[in-house]
Amino acid sequence: MFMYEKRLQYPVKIKTPNPKLAKAIITQYGGPHGELGASLRYLSQRFSMPYPEVKAVLTDVGTEELGHLEMVGTIVYQLTRNLTPEQIKAAGFDDYFVDHTTGIYPVAASGESFSANTFSVTGDPLADLHEDLAADATTVKEQPLFSKA
Repeated sequence: MFMYEKRLQYPVKIKTPNPKLAKAIITQYGGPHGELGASLRYLSQRFSMPYPEVKAVLTDVGTEELGHLEMVGTIVYQLTRNLTPEQIKAAGFDDYFVDHTTGIYPVAASGESFSANTFSVTGDPLADLHEDLAADATTVKEQPLFSKA
């Protein structure tokens, strides 16, 4: 089991609501490449991993992704709290708001609800690790692995 500290490692303190920004950021919560899918991917793939060291890494990474989910959810909530109906409509956040108000629901920026169809768990260690690398490639593209020097 995990030990949970009831505080964010990086506290989120947004003072000014911004529903337009929230609409874009919520995709990182429940969109096709968001934190919910990432955490489920790693935590589900770990069960069939035949190598204990890799199973441990998948568990750790999946747990870390849950922490990201908490941070993104906090950001979206703080960006959408205390909004007027006019602010909600002007930002295009009204469709979401009708169903969820300021609740944090896993959706993409397009409004598409989270689907487990956005990730794979095959039971084949090579296929699963290959997907993990591909899924996280968007975060490492910005950082070259090798210097050109």
